[in-house]
Amino acid sequence: MRSGEELDGFEGEASSTSMISGASSPYQPTTEPILALIAFICIETIMKCSPCEGLYFFEFVSCSAFVVTGVLLIMFGLNLHMRIPQINWNLTDLVNTGLSTFFFFIASIVLAALNHRTGAEISAVIFGFLATAAYGVNTFLAVQKWRVSVHQQSTNDYIRARTESRDVDSRPEIQRLDT
Repeated sequence: MRSGEELDGFEGEASSTSMISGASSPYQPTTEPILALIAFICIETIMKCSPCEGLYFFEFVSCSAFVVTGVLLIMFGLNLHMRIPQINWNLTDLVNTGLSTFFFFIASIVLAALNHRTGAEISAVIFGFLATAAYGVNTFLAVQKWRVSVHQQSTNDYIRARTESRDVDSRPEIQRLDT
């Protein structure tokens, strides 16, 4: 397992976990947007269905995952996320990948159970499970990155509190109380 320093890479160099926009990006580059798009295209080629609920659910999940992940990919690729520092981007990536993993898994199971064994449905199920796996790996990586950032934040808060408590000389109101 890598430490937080190894995850961030060197200055001016893209890290192994953030190849999109350098070491400051929380996005973990995998192929999930492409798999989501291929699954969506496969499901769109189906001309008729008898119970269509599973197909519609899979269509909604694959399209939503592609759009949301694509927007995040563009934001991180163009460093637009740096302009909005109020948002915890590691947590945003974690929530996106976690929900996409869960819903792709459910949609793939439903479509696998309710399909009519046509080539497009079978390929959509296969790409749905591949997208589930890709989002699952990315969720694992996002959890690791989030844990490192939470640990670093708590360490920084502790160090800052200790430093402020030792800095008595610069605070005259405290010196007056001691005398």
